[in-house]
Amino acid sequence: MTAYAHDIAAGAAWTVRLNRHRALRLTCLDDGANVSVLMFAAADPLERLNVPDTLKAQMSACLRPPLVLMSDMGRALATLTGSSLDWHDAVTGHSTDAHLDARWGPSDYAADRNAWRRSARAGLLDELAKHGLGRRDLHATANLFTKVVPDGDERGTLAFVPGHASAGDWAELRAEQDLLVVLSSAPHPLDPNPAWAPARIRATVAAVPAPGPDDPARLFRAESGRALAATERSLA
Repeated sequence: MTAYAHDIAAGAAWTVRLNRHRALRLTCLDDGANVSVLMFAAADPLERLNVPDTLKAQMSACLRPPLVLMSDMGRALATLTGSSLDWHDAVTGHSTDAHLDARWGPSDYAADRNAWRRSARAGLLDELAKHGLGRRDLHATANLFTKVVPDGDERGTLAFVPGHASAGDWAELRAEQDLLVVLSSAPHPLDPNPAWAPARIRATVAAVPAPGPDDPARLFRAESGRALAATERSLA
């Protein structure tokens, strides 16, 4: 049963406190969505999502079910338990004000009112400030609903894949401990769309069962199982 739902406006940011064994489902309400994600342990925000370790330990270049999202202490923060897409970017970061200004020119509320363009970084920083966190707490984001692949040149250029996400696509994260999750729906910095066209996102939270011994994430890789076990030991 859904505990609550919230619609994240296009180009906006939002924070949710996600209790252990609750699932956060994010659903695209428009085509071309991107959601930049920061994640912290609620008990101690110094423990946060470590994207490089998450990918390296599970031998992946992207996020896809049933990967475990690991902290910088090797513990499981959350698990990507399901998704309508097989690829979510975790290597190219989030948009900045400088990026937006270079592409679309300066924007502020006084001039543009509700059409004000805000970067993912600006939105994430505003949300972090509400919880006593700041610029030093920014870390590498995951970018749900975005696919970025090697372009095949000698420089190792990464290419954005247009049309990867459509309205109705979804991804679900199960919290393995109490979390603070910070989200921005600003466009991905490599999105070539010439128009400013962020997408709306629906977030729903529901209680889910704890991962059992045959949970797909526990069996995916030895490192995945160890991260789950480390979290479970610390909370026993």
